[in-house]
Amino acid sequence: MNLPNALTVSRLLSIPVLMALLIARFPNHDQLAAAVFLAASLTDTLDGNLARRRHQVTESQGRVIAATPFGKTKTVLQVAAVLLLILQRPYPALELSANVVVGLAVAFTVLSGVDYMWRFRDVLLRRDAVVRPVPTGGGAPGAESPVDPLVRRLHERLGGGGLTLAVAESCTGGMLAAAITDQPGSSAYFKGGVVAYSDEVKERLLEVPAELLARHGAVSEEVARAMAEGARRRLGADVALSVTGIAGPVADGTEKPVGLTHVWLAAGDEGEGRRFVFRGDRWANRREAVGEALGLLLSRVER
Repeated sequence: MNLPNALTVSRLLSIPVLMALLIARFPNHDQLAAAVFLAASLTDTLDGNLARRRHQVTESQGRVIAATPFGKTKTVLQVAAVLLLILQRPYPALELSANVVVGLAVAFTVLSGVDYMWRFRDVLLRRDAVVRPVPTGGGAPGAESPVDPLVRRLHERLGGGGLTLAVAESCTGGMLAAAITDQPGSSAYFKGGVVAYSDEVKERLLEVPAELLARHGAVSEEVARAMAEGARRRLGADVALSVTGIAGPVADGTEKPVGLTHVWLAAGDEGEGRRFVFRGDRWANRREAVGEALGLLLSRVER
């Protein structure tokens, strides 16, 4: 059992203790009950942070539904409401505050529910289309892994055309290269790829100028272009695709929104880029980025 799970178990064990303190009658039993509840609530935040830091978050079919501002506010209000309801018993002056906070907690609970359903409507309404992961190879022995239709079309165009392809990825973390190489025979045209997740790797392996990163940020059209051109040059390919973006669930500390993604196609002296702001969760945004990058390449080779 890891530490996050142990903290979860501790919260479960605190329930009978809390109930006993609320029922009991001895000096300061309500104050002690409030302290137990607050401690249990704090472990909820702690084990979530630990799980994310240690990559022990449970996922379902590659999907993680991240917390939203409404959801976080709702949780804080719910904790505050329960604390005030407990403490109003020894301190009647808190009754009005408790009622107000309970009302706010109810309102934000409803709002956060609506917000979650809207943000992750792709999961609720298009589960068959979204949950299926981008092909990454593997699977049961002898089983053919699914290949995205865009990749099949790409194979048809590049398989006998003589053009070679390279990729440079940041936010997609190798998903684009995995999707391309899931197609048998892709070695005929796919040179390889660079997963440049940090700015240091972008500079060192893809030769993205440091001043470009400082001026425009890693998630920008300028850096996407430099990444694609660097991959094309370093890997000796005819064309190169790049992807850089903010997959979420939180932004990168700038004013740029979660979901902002730039893709770029470098081909000879020409280049073409596209900008998107995806509205899904982290997995959906990364998957959409892969699809748009493939679509950009296909729009060029199918002309």
